[in-house]
Formats: sequence, structure tokens, C-alpha cells
Amino acid sequence: MMNFKNVFRWHYPFLLLLLLLTRVASANTLMILGDSLSAGYQMSAAAAWPALLDKQWQQQPQVINASISGNTAAQALARLPALLKQHQPQWVLIELGGNDGLLGFPPQNVEQDLRTIINDVKAANAQPLLMQIRLPPNYGRRYTEAFSGIYPKLAQEFNIPLLPFFMEQVYLKPQWMQRDGIHPNPDAQPFIADLMAKTLAPLVQHPSPAHSGGQTGSQ
Repeated sequence: MMNFKNVFRWHYPFLLLLLLLTRVASANTLMILGDSLSAGYQMSAAAAWPALLDKQWQQQPQVINASISGNTAAQALARLPALLKQHQPQWVLIELGGNDGLLGFPPQNVEQDLRTIINDVKAANAQPLLMQIRLPPNYGRRYTEAFSGIYPKLAQEFNIPLLPFFMEQVYLKPQWMQRDGIHPNPDAQPFIADLMAKTLAPLVQHPSPAHSGGQTGSQ
């Protein structure tokens, strides 16, 4: 009769190695925590720039899009613990605050929500990456300046990368915008994916910022 104790003892080192490799593979993940600008508003999730980036990078690292259209920073914060537990990402790109600004939330409230998100990401042993968000000028200079100032302040406070707002280049191409004048359309997604590939590659240890065949960054 087969001695299962001996079989388990012989195979234990291999099982342990397999478990460790699985954990390493799952940790090699970039999670996008954002709103409609990353969720793919009015389009399929497969057409949104995070999915195109994941395909371009061939999951090295894997890109998980945890963005939800309409989310404020507080709403994303409420979802964050479950997301961190489920995906165990190595990096988290925080693309949030736009809805807070459009709703006129006090900048200090937005700042505190983003600060808590960053703290939670760091507590999960993941690296936060913060994206600068800017509002349209019609919200008034005082408010827009106070709002945009949140991001470099937090980046300096936590000593984390501050990524440029990709929409600033998209806005220059009216043919890339949806009718609402706020969201990028499907034609803009390859450009955004290429732009984010170049920006993120040195931060997430991707071997090469190779192009996906989309638009280039020239204007």
C-alpha cells in the first residue's frame, strides 16, 4: 500500500515552490483605481485603455482595471480593502478626484480621501502611483488651483510618483472626445494606452514601452 505520508513529504518542497511562484505571479499586478476616464465610459471594458495596455504588455505586469464610472474618491476608498485583498497588486495607479471636483466637493475633503487611499495601499505592501487631475477652467481659478494643488502635495508628502494627466493631451484633439466634452471616445484609447505605457514602464518594471500600434504622442 502506498504510504501517503512519504509521498507528501517527497512532494512538499515542490508544492511549496509552486505556491511561492503563484504568489509572485499574482503580485506582479498593476491595479488601476479610477473613475470613468479609465473605466471606459460609454464603451466596452475591452476597448478602454487599461485593457489595451494589458494586451500590449502581455500581462507583464498584468493590468487590472478596478475603475468605476462616477466614482468619487470616497466611493473608491470604500471599495479598496476588498480590491486589495482580491488582487494583491504590487502597484496601484490612483486616478481619482475628477468627480469630486465636478461636484464641487471641498478640496480638503478630496485630499483626505486620497491620503487615506494612499495609506491603505502602502499598508497592503503595494506601491501607490498618483495621477494628477485637473478641472475645466469654468470652475473658477481659486477652486481649480486649490484642487490641482492636492496632487503634488500628496506626492511630495508620501514620496510617490506623480503622473501627468493624460486628458490634457486628449483635449487637444476634438475628434477624440465624446459629445459631453469630458470623456475620451474609443478612438482616443490606443493613444492613451501608448502614453500610459511610456509613463508607467519605468515605474512598474515593464521591460519595454513598446507601442501597441495606436496613435503616437505627437501633436
